[in-house]
Amino acid sequence: MAPVTQLPAARQLDMMKALKEAAFAAVVTFGLCIPIIAWGTRQNLDNVLVLDPRWDAVAWAVAIIFVGRFLMALRQQKRGEGKSVVRLLPHGTIGFFQRHSRLFSLAGLGFLVTFPIIAITLAGWGGALKWIDNFGVQILIYVMLGWGLNIVVGLAGLLDLGYVAFYAVGAYSYALLAKNFGLSFWILLPMSGILAAFWGMLLGFPVLRLRGDYLAIVTLAFGEIIRLILINWVEFSNGYAGISGIPRPTFFGIPFTAADDGFAAVFGLEFSPLYRTIFLYYVILALALLTAFVTLRLRRLPVGRAWEALREDEIACRSLGINTTNTKLTAFSLGAMFGGFAGSFFAARQGFISPESFVFMESAIILAIVVLGGMGSLWGVAIAASVMIGGTELLRELEWLKQIFGPDFDPTKYRMLIFGFAMVVIMIWKPRGLISTREPTAFLKEKKAISADMVQEGHG
Repeated sequence: MAPVTQLPAARQLDMMKALKEAAFAAVVTFGLCIPIIAWGTRQNLDNVLVLDPRWDAVAWAVAIIFVGRFLMALRQQKRGEGKSVVRLLPHGTIGFFQRHSRLFSLAGLGFLVTFPIIAITLAGWGGALKWIDNFGVQILIYVMLGWGLNIVVGLAGLLDLGYVAFYAVGAYSYALLAKNFGLSFWILLPMSGILAAFWGMLLGFPVLRLRGDYLAIVTLAFGEIIRLILINWVEFSNGYAGISGIPRPTFFGIPFTAADDGFAAVFGLEFSPLYRTIFLYYVILALALLTAFVTLRLRRLPVGRAWEALREDEIACRSLGINTTNTKLTAFSLGAMFGGFAGSFFAARQGFISPESFVFMESAIILAIVVLGGMGSLWGVAIAASVMIGGTELLRELEWLKQIFGPDFDPTKYRMLIFGFAMVVIMIWKPRGLISTREPTAFLKEKKAISADMVQEGHG
């Protein structure tokens, strides 16, 4: 009977400790919010700086930090059985999804193929354009970019902070060749990928001996060099003005215009810009699926296993006789190739590109998608891209929040704040990402997923 009577007291002590930690974090947050959030500045009609109190925002920040720190403290406390006091997901949830990954993959593929039909059915022809373009196409672009960077970061373990450079190479390759030589989208799509892969190899040679933070700094510099070249080489890229009037892709030579030879007229349909958006959606869906297919196949080839060996321990990789030079170059070039594919599609979709579309923040977002989803996991990257990019678009739909916080409240301004908060939560809850298990590609008798928490970096 003694353990039964002592258990509530122990829990009470744990609760008091968690409350103290949460209260301390709330006090610190309150002190930081006073000079940063408590007052907003604006200029009135007399050009006088006016301070507007925003204590409601301070109260929200303090409350969120208090609750979050309280839950974190409870989660960190261990019971006698070694289990957490608070479990965010039921035990075995991730394992269940991984055991039935093929079924969920087929269900997800079916949803993606029928998404335009679902959007048209629910929102009509007028409202479906926004959902297919802003959600479907935009999310799939970042899914493809995340899967491309996943080859470099997730499989090969090479931290790349300049991935947006290959995105820019693909976009400008398509834009310049299409405008100056009149080549079609289907010819320039593989050419853009090949050119981006070439630049990936050029980046790979100088960084063969670099690791960790030094590799990240060099790749970051490479991304900025490409952007500055595009800004300053005006004769080549038109500088800050960018390139406009980029030819749009056609359906086997049939343009999506209102002319007599356009897509709608040829097939006897009423003209609508939705046809071009649906066509672009299926193009980027095919490119994303191609990226996933190639990644899965490469993981089972010797080069894919060499990437995983390089990620775990480069010294052991060399001792096994693996050519680390070729291994790194293939990872950089293949990852860059898929970035080039996505860049050419981006240019064809937008019809206008400029250096401001390829800033470092784009690389940071793509890397955040890979890290949050789980390095090496295709499912995790897809989920993270859907949440991060789709969440941004959903913020634009939350107009009803203005009735609570006032007419001047703009939810999109808090996008980066939400991203930062999400990264903190994920790094505490799942340090290796949402899908944090490693499934070996080579096995003797039984194929079994191993939790990444049981594997240290460089030890398996």
